[in-house]
Amino acid sequence: MTAFRALRIHQTDTGVRRAIETLTLSDLPAGDVLIRVHYSSLNYKDALSANGHTGISRHYPHTPGIDAAGKVVTDVSGTFEAGTEVAVIGFDLGMNTAGGFADYIRVPVGWVTTLPKKLSMADAMRLGTAGVTAAYAFEKLLDNGLKSDQGPVLVTGATGGVGALAVHLLGTLGYDVTAVTGKPDAHDWLRSLGASLVVPREELSTPQKKALLPASYAAAIDTVGDSTLVNVLKSLKFGGTVAACGIVGGTAVPTDIYPFILRGVNLVGIASADAPLAARQRVLGKFSGLWTLPKLTELCDTLRLDQLEARIDAMLAGKIQGRALIDMEAE
Repeated sequence: MTAFRALRIHQTDTGVRRAIETLTLSDLPAGDVLIRVHYSSLNYKDALSANGHTGISRHYPHTPGIDAAGKVVTDVSGTFEAGTEVAVIGFDLGMNTAGGFADYIRVPVGWVTTLPKKLSMADAMRLGTAGVTAAYAFEKLLDNGLKSDQGPVLVTGATGGVGALAVHLLGTLGYDVTAVTGKPDAHDWLRSLGASLVVPREELSTPQKKALLPASYAAAIDTVGDSTLVNVLKSLKFGGTVAACGIVGGTAVPTDIYPFILRGVNLVGIASADAPLAARQRVLGKFSGLWTLPKLTELCDTLRLDQLEARIDAMLAGKIQGRALIDMEAE
């Protein structure tokens, strides 16, 4: 029986314990497609799962990793040939199904997408759930009429995975991007990704009593929520749209109706985990073509599996920027 490594999370009487352990294929859940994982990536949801958050993963011990890219070993459905390069992004992977922080995963065929020819397994994971989420958010803005000449597009939580990829995508496509961050030392980095202006987090996170703020932004991608999202809504131009896709600042939306009935703004939600497989295939295809990101590699750190635990702790402490690619082949 094939043995392999996995980062396992245990809940104990004294707290959470993480360890790289040796498993066998019989430890994997039932499923159609067995995949040898070559790359994964670290998302905020993974960090929460790795810290024992039962709202993310209910059953422990558990293997996190909501993203995985690799090669098909076997497929009982007959859909994929052995050796096909594929990715699994989202669904229940790494939540309550053993995830990508392991050398192998086994999943339903409906979760598996073939990679576009021009997109490597590594780049698919440099994007991962964060890239797919940023792409969905941008598509929602386009669906609601965003044009590049309408004014600045705001991105909150800009040093996080979704935020950084959104800044780089918008900047690459010629949009005027205002990035919001609480990290003063990240301003030059965000400008290098495509931000025209970088503003401190406090400018938008502090609650404001005014029903409306100056109409400054054509649209926004918000990864924070709570008071930041409220201030973003108050700051949109007439008919502007904010795509909400994160809650790192809180889950409440303590606002009133005025931005909606006086400026006609739109609040749209981005739910990437359970979006149809075809949607993932569509945006990955765009990232391999018209939406190619020239600094995608620079935006990501590359880690070994045994370096992942320290990165998880740093992410939960708010001390990282950009993405982390997990190279499962690295020694």
